[in-house]
Amino acid sequence: MWKWETEEKPKAVVVIVHSAYEHHRRYAWLIEKLRSSNCHIVMGDLPGHGEQRKGIHDEAFDEYKEYIKQALEVAVTYGLPIFILGHGLGATILMKVMKKLQIEYAGVILTSPWLQLKKLPSKWANALAKISVPQKINHGIQFKDITRNYEVYQQFQDDIAFQTIVTNTWYKELQMLMKSVTQSSESIPNVPVLLMTGERDKITDIKTTALWIKKQELSEYQFKEWKSCLHDLYQEPEREEIFAYSDAFINNVLRSIGYIV
Repeated sequence: MWKWETEEKPKAVVVIVHSAYEHHRRYAWLIEKLRSSNCHIVMGDLPGHGEQRKGIHDEAFDEYKEYIKQALEVAVTYGLPIFILGHGLGATILMKVMKKLQIEYAGVILTSPWLQLKKLPSKWANALAKISVPQKINHGIQFKDITRNYEVYQQFQDDIAFQTIVTNTWYKELQMLMKSVTQSSESIPNVPVLLMTGERDKITDIKTTALWIKKQELSEYQFKEWKSCLHDLYQEPEREEIFAYSDAFINNVLRSIGYIV
């Protein structure tokens, strides 16, 4: 787990949970933007990702949930309002665990959650996922599928830590997680939520995401679909505007709970 601290008087601490196959270094731009907006940041690599990668994802999803718990335990030591930011699979895991978290948090930002995948492994790989014998599956997500930002594409196109090979057991657990979240009859906790998607997301079905947020019993939420954007919103050419929208959400929540921003 790593911590990045603002040099100014902090207004909040943000815990970031990244998506499948990636790692914390892809969030350097976002981390620096949050620091410059007077936030501390707590983030690491999900188990089996980044510096912990093994070449194939076979880690149990309970390990991801434990990572979130540990990150929040670090965040609470600052004595500041906590915001949780999850992207992709990270957002989906947050949706699942929010009810069970013992630490109070002020608000949640979710981007492009995996609730129903559009980008699927091959039909043959899907068939392998159903058998009990261990098999390897390539999800096949490429950088061109997730961002239109050529600068980001050039930076990460040869990133050896971006691994999309999984076991059929891992893929089956992913499917079970998505089904559990979308079919749950119980609402997430009633805290302010900002949920954002990209209009041209090639990875997930944004209609399913929009339906999910409408089902939640929330006093305050914002749903924003960014025109022309792909999956990785904080990597897209419009990311300055997307960050400004996110930062405004954080500031509004802070004002509502009595913090002077």
